Amino acid sequence: MWEESFDTEQLSSDVGGKLDYSPVSWREYFDQMEDVNVGLADSTDIFRIYKAGSDGPLLVLLHGGGHSALSWAVFTTAISSRVTCRVLAMDLRGHGATLVRQSDDFSTQTMSSDVANVIQACYGESHPPIILIGHGVGGAIAVHTASNMLLPTTVGLVAIDVVEGSAMEALHSIQNFLKGRPKSFKSMDHAIEWSVKSGQIRNLESARVSVVGQIKRCEMNQGDTLEQPSPVTDVVVESNEDFYDQSYVNETEKTAAECVYKWRIDLSKSEKYWDGWFRGTSNLFLACNLPKLLLLAGIDRLDRDLTIGQMQGKFMMQVLPPCGHAVQEDKPDKVAEAVAAFLSRHKFAESRRESQSSNSSH
Repeated sequence: MWEESFDTEQLSSDVGGKLDYSPVSWREYFDQMEDVNVGLADSTDIFRIYKAGSDGPLLVLLHGGGHSALSWAVFTTAISSRVTCRVLAMDLRGHGATLVRQSDDFSTQTMSSDVANVIQACYGESHPPIILIGHGVGGAIAVHTASNMLLPTTVGLVAIDVVEGSAMEALHSIQNFLKGRPKSFKSMDHAIEWSVKSGQIRNLESARVSVVGQIKRCEMNQGDTLEQPSPVTDVVVESNEDFYDQSYVNETEKTAAECVYKWRIDLSKSEKYWDGWFRGTSNLFLACNLPKLLLLAGIDRLDRDLTIGQMQGKFMMQVLPPCGHAVQEDKPDKVAEAVAAFLSRHKFAESRRESQSSNSSH
């Protein structure tokens, strides 16, 4: 589900010979960043969101496990160039720069409530038409949010590479994948390089902006294996030297005041919720009385319920060109094209190309 083989196509595209793995700011892709307070005055949860656009329907973007809202950065530019829309991408609880009291509660009920609470805090009672778009775990959260009608103005639902059958089959291998990846990196550049070379993100442009949301900087003191306090302190990442990849990890990370970069979230600690994320999502997706789009990284991802539903015409489906699980990062233009066609077909959003062509004809 998170483990993908490596694709060399991305790396061979560099002309200069040496690739640039330096991080890129969110400002290149989004108009603004906000920290949204949700809850009572004495017990507030803070959700990090990124926004773009000022007109049209609101695309609420929910990232996959271990990723962050920055996973949608390149897609946001791509979709904004195709249709008139607004984008709100949020860091889910325990992820990115979001800071909540119960950071270990990853139940679908809690996480779908988070989505509704953030939209309520941003738009009050005057919600614009909403299209929920989720990838992986975020896709499951989008399905639960829509099926429970937590956002009454929701008009459409897009699930990206989340299929109950294949997800349930893959659950047993996730812990092995998590144990096998580096536990820390000596720089943000090294983390971005590893993400691309390992095939986790097969698009260098996307990796340079999105890995920043997955990794945080920590100070290491003599003999100390815990992080110093940082803006995101709700998750402690444990050190496990057995699985260090020495080509990326600084071998002297325990020297005095050495800086290392670690994952913001320890996904292995969410294991008890994995089954609940995906079990029943296919039927929930099919039962949502909304226009729906399912985007897949491969046709082999389809399970029986979705196959039957697709044959019955209950939703639109598109299989994208070969890519990894991080579909909207690997193929942002292809995902944007599919979403734009979905929005235009149901008249949710106006195509920018149509408006441009009509203007140029005068």
